Amino acid sequence: MDTVTMPEPGAESFEALVALLDYPMFVVTTRAGDEMSGCLVGFGSQTSINPPRFLIGLSKRNRTFRVAQNATHLAVHVVPRERIELAQLFGGETGDRIDKFERCAWHSGPEGVPVLDDAGAWFVGKIERRFEVGDHVGHLLAPIAGQPPGDLTDWTTFADVRDLTPGHEA
Repeated sequence: MDTVTMPEPGAESFEALVALLDYPMFVVTTRAGDEMSGCLVGFGSQTSINPPRFLIGLSKRNRTFRVAQNATHLAVHVVPRERIELAQLFGGETGDRIDKFERCAWHSGPEGVPVLDDAGAWFVGKIERRFEVGDHVGHLLAPIAGQPPGDLTDWTTFADVRDLTPGHEA
């Protein structure tokens, strides 16, 4: 007999509300030993002013999540809209099939974490804590280094990548 999963109460209203929001999108990269990975992330937010903290949610289905389990740091990049191909690369491809870093310019940043040269701004954060947040795992970051935005005023948002076919399901 098949089991039917019922939506949680309020799920339909919640989904309709969040569909209206246009969140910023981030490219998150990491390294654990010789293994590097990166993905497009829509779940990220500042969580504290003093001390400064940022939360990144990585999908449990994503290769970057698997690499991040053995990593100590994540790099969080803001992508200018004119470099949307960077967001498309990290969101539309999977590191299980291709080396994304062969297809973009990057350098080894603080703690050896890959930093994308075409990002409009970035920071590297030490992973202070990991915790379950549903189908994602939250990574609480303490910033240790970064590059602030120069002229960046128009960044990639969810509306820009809404129709992107993901490399992995969320």
